[in-house]
Amino acid sequence: MKNSHLIFTFLWIMVAAFVSLFTDSSKSFAQAQKRAVVAILHVDTQGIYGITPEQGGNMLRLELEKLEMMEVIDKYDAFYLLKQQGVEVAGCYGKQCLIEAGKVIKAEKMLTGSVEKYGNSIMLTLRLIDVEKATVEKNIVREYLYLPEQVQLMLTLAVRDFFNLKNEDFIVQQLTNKNTQETFLNNPAFSTIKRLRSDGPRIGFTVFTGELAARLQEGIATGGFDALPVLSQFGYQFEKLIISEGKHQWLFEFIPLITGLDQSLFIPSLSVLYGVRNNKNGWEFAFGPTFKGISQAEGYFDNGVWKLRNEFTNPDQAVVKRLDSRGAHELNMGLVIACGKTFRSGKMNVPFNAYFVPRKDGMQFGLSFGFNARNN
Repeated sequence: MKNSHLIFTFLWIMVAAFVSLFTDSSKSFAQAQKRAVVAILHVDTQGIYGITPEQGGNMLRLELEKLEMMEVIDKYDAFYLLKQQGVEVAGCYGKQCLIEAGKVIKAEKMLTGSVEKYGNSIMLTLRLIDVEKATVEKNIVREYLYLPEQVQLMLTLAVRDFFNLKNEDFIVQQLTNKNTQETFLNNPAFSTIKRLRSDGPRIGFTVFTGELAARLQEGIATGGFDALPVLSQFGYQFEKLIISEGKHQWLFEFIPLITGLDQSLFIPSLSVLYGVRNNKNGWEFAFGPTFKGISQAEGYFDNGVWKLRNEFTNPDQAVVKRLDSRGAHELNMGLVIACGKTFRSGKMNVPFNAYFVPRKDGMQFGLSFGFNARNN
């Protein structure tokens, strides 16, 4: 008895599952069948060089077909039927004309739009017309920067907006906000000449700590520089683009600087950095060697007092090389680690950078800013 009950329960579950599967399949099939039948003729294009209304219609039709949310009537079938009935497709953008065309080709809805140049913008509109009700079911207007090479992408964004689908914010900003960083999206000629760049004059200051700071502040009589440990810097940044892909640039930076002019010092340096810059937000990071010409001299400490080698009196004293204003200029090397952000105002790029140079005898920190103007 118990076994019979179990068998009955099992069979009931199997039947229920089969019915559920069949019902779900039927619903899915029915939903697929219920997709609205839509037709697209031409898109009105004004002031957009190189794109005809027919091409605009083809672009819009392609974007709608990719979403698979509506059943799109084949353009050849639609144009054939309209020609048979003497309906002129060219210039058919108004509601009344589209409703008549929709009835001829048995479309439930007609999707149309326009892409027009207004000043430095492209205005893109989409309208969905219900043929049976003779009403505009939905209408959207989107404004983009004047980038005629990106009309296809604008249509992609607009169609997704039309059906409440999310677009990537980075792409939307590149095509709508003139103050975003340059990329291949908002500057099709993006190259080593036309791109976000931070080369240009550099002005800033550097701070020394530890033994370096103490040595700078010492008097000239003992080999110091009689200077504050905060020195001005003037120079120029040169860039060499290696790779530009997507949101990022990989580049070499060459930065010659003169340090200390404000305190009658002349300390030349050259930094060669390898860096990466984000075109989306302007942030960058770089590191590399720095070569500096500074005055150094050999000497020793005698009871805590620094003496030059030519004053050597004790053969047991260890001779070392140290920063000394009385010495000769020599090449000194170090490692620079830097980060920064480039701000943009119209055609002006304004980079701000911070860096530090780690050393055993004291750290060196610095801040600088620069500017350059795009010529495009």
